[in-house]
Amino acid sequence: MGTYVPNTIKEQQSMLNSMGYEKMEDLFCTIPEEVRLNRALKLPEGLTEMEVRQKLTKISEKNKVFTSIFRGSGAYNHYIPSLVKQITAKEEFVTAYTPYQAEISQGTLQAIFEFQTMICELTGLDVANASVYDGASAAAEAVIMCRERKKNTAVISGAVNAEILETIKTYCCGTDTKIIVVPHKEGKTDLEKLKELTGEDTSCILIQQPNFFGQLEDCEEVKKIADSQGAKFIMSCNPIALGILKTPGEYGADIAVGEGQPLGIPLSFGGPYLGFMAATEKMMRKLPGRIVGETKDSQGRRAFVLTLQAREQHIRREKASSNICSNEALCALSASVYLSTMGKKGLTQAATLSMSKAHYLAKRLGELEGYGLIYKGEYFNEFVTTCKGDTAKVMKKLEQQGILGGLPLRGENAGQILWCATEMNTKEEIDSLISILQEVEG
Repeated sequence: MGTYVPNTIKEQQSMLNSMGYEKMEDLFCTIPEEVRLNRALKLPEGLTEMEVRQKLTKISEKNKVFTSIFRGSGAYNHYIPSLVKQITAKEEFVTAYTPYQAEISQGTLQAIFEFQTMICELTGLDVANASVYDGASAAAEAVIMCRERKKNTAVISGAVNAEILETIKTYCCGTDTKIIVVPHKEGKTDLEKLKELTGEDTSCILIQQPNFFGQLEDCEEVKKIADSQGAKFIMSCNPIALGILKTPGEYGADIAVGEGQPLGIPLSFGGPYLGFMAATEKMMRKLPGRIVGETKDSQGRRAFVLTLQAREQHIRREKASSNICSNEALCALSASVYLSTMGKKGLTQAATLSMSKAHYLAKRLGELEGYGLIYKGEYFNEFVTTCKGDTAKVMKKLEQQGILGGLPLRGENAGQILWCATEMNTKEEIDSLISILQEVEG
């Protein structure tokens, strides 16, 4: 049922009179005079459709589209099968909302259910949810769901992406959760410091695998440290890397989180992206967001229901343990279609190619003076090197050639570059990058 809009002055006046008002301004009589604008808005004249199109086209030309990308740091350039866009573009799926009469929308519920199932298979854990905004907020939600009355300290690795750490701090601000950051040593979590900083009041330990510097953490040892103090073990994972690395379930993690953008969601200007969360059965009732369950209807047919959402603010309000409102089902559907299309072999191939391309890139960079590896540990598809000269000038030179270079690091890592490679980077692109860097060096 649509909303009626009066389209003549006479109709507007009639509606005002029926409400006991004489003029439009009377509708705002409760607003104090001193805060009213009392003048017309300074808005430009309207444009025709053609003029709007021309103006937006001109604005879009300011965008820089790179033909080669060697930057990751949380958002990755992976191959996306054309089928992903074809399916997700169907109008039945293009919405950001969970249906309020959820069971009527069986297709939407099934799509979410399939996503949850695939995330469980990917992480090796028992249950997954939907509707988490991004990887950083998923990590923050995981920390919050580990809180207990006598365990209110979260120990976070200093080798996680800074955006994840800042999001965790923001989510925990105003609560009684204490955040302890463990320093990194040689690009990995300092395990000796981790032991020192973990105590009886530790609710959880969170690490990133691979971590921000691309290094592979010793998850087995971290698990032992967590268990020694009765703390939960949280792993923030790269979903593509899970195609070849041990799963969080194999490491004994209690919760796995991550950014789902590599799973069929294109690089865009800040999103929307997709957070994923999975947990053991023991942690199931603490998972935030929506969980879709499978059941049977009155006729014995397979059916799906929206369940385990009583924690959300729209039901328990101030008692809610999370604040997830919008539904990420469209992005989750993209991830589901991507995983279905790629299959286990395709995901393994994407991960293997990403790792091999990264190692080839590191080898070629190592041939240049001033571009040696900073950390000697094992890595997946990201690594850090030194840089001969000004990193900003080097990146500028690459941009002029249509190449988005690695990420120049700051702070204590200033003068270093975080490089990334995926299956999208060809040998020719890497060799071209090296040639340009040689010119810069010269």
